[in-house]
Amino acid sequence: MSYEAFTRAMHAGMEKMMLGMHAGGQSGSPDVDFLAMMIPHHAGAVEMARLLLVHGRDPLVRQLAEEIIAGQSTEIAAMRQRLVRLRAGQEAEPDGFPALGATRGP
Repeated sequence: MSYEAFTRAMHAGMEKMMLGMHAGGQSGSPDVDFLAMMIPHHAGAVEMARLLLVHGRDPLVRQLAEEIIAGQSTEIAAMRQRLVRLRAGQEAEPDGFPALGATRGP
């Protein structure tokens, strides 16, 4: 694939991410709105990293892209689960399921 194909795909991914970030509107809850916007933001990072794996060649950048995919995918799953609980009015305690701790070490 060409560099032009890469840039077109990256641009399309960014547009999709921005639409997703604004799709939910405002709920009145900073926690809910934060998660609702961060999920498409992280999904955008995963898509960008995927495109790098298709087009990029540098082994260290490719490794970083793989780590981004793994970490962000884990965080997306946790945020989705937490968002469901918050929207349902379930407990909001910091140690409640699912844990949203960092996935990338110190």
